[in-house]
Amino acid sequence: MSYTHTITVPMSYAQAVEATRAALAEEGFGILTEIDVKATFTKKLGAESGEAVGDYVILGACNPSLASKALAAEPQLGALLPCNVVVRRGATEDHATIDAIDPQTMVQLSDSAAVREVAEDAERRLRAALDAVGATTL
Repeated sequence: MSYTHTITVPMSYAQAVEATRAALAEEGFGILTEIDVKATFTKKLGAESGEAVGDYVILGACNPSLASKALAAEPQLGALLPCNVVVRRGATEDHATIDAIDPQTMVQLSDSAAVREVAEDAERRLRAALDAVGATTL
């Protein structure tokens, strides 16, 4: 089973980060956390490790309404939140790859109808955000 939805877009890393933030906001997601993996690896492991991973950010996206429903159904689902979205530089400087968690992974871990409903809504919204980023390059 794949655990992400992935697209590669013909835009720079910086443009992809900006477009991803905007598309997530349009779908009701706020960014709770942001991890600059390159900067973290550089600081903790040295410049060589930072360069090896390249431009790579993890955005912890949260739709408060969906998170509230998920936590009401199963409080321990908080361990799976927020929905992580990765933006990373592609094979060339004019391409970027975006990976969004597939919320259906929550359904794999729970038999709750409420969790299934939240996961379906979150998946629809995350796919719409990826579609919107992809459409900005047309």
